Amino acid sequence: MATNVYFEDVNVGDELPAWSRTTDFMNWNRYAAVNDEFVYIHMDDEVGRAALNERGAFGMGNLRYTYLLNALRDWIGDEAEIREAAVQFRAINQKNDTLTVTGKVTDKRVEDGEHRVYLDTNVVNQQDEATCPGHAVVVLPSRG
Repeated sequence: MATNVYFEDVNVGDELPAWSRTTDFMNWNRYAAVNDEFVYIHMDDEVGRAALNERGAFGMGNLRYTYLLNALRDWIGDEAEIREAAVQFRAINQKNDTLTVTGKVTDKRVEDGEHRVYLDTNVVNQQDEATCPGHAVVVLPSRG
């Protein structure tokens, strides 16, 4: 259960808490069911190989984006807002990869009356290879 993070508690250089998932057909199937995203390259090894992924079917890029959003929400709690999140898909999520959301605070400032925290983010696999670099901006409550 997330606890609220306050602007005053965050410092430049802080890292997001660990947030990981091991992905396979079961995870991909759940995501596809919720988003009506039953695309054969994500469900069928033969089709994945025909799409030039030697290991077969591969995970959805947008699933890694949702992992980022889940990691941010778990970190900041319900009283904060995810203002912006953007990613680039740079590597394939293979079956049984363990994906870990990483993030580091790069800036924090008050703008337009909001307490904004800026982060560089990524989703890395079990070899610590970057698969999904990006950034995020969250608005946190202030203790003041």
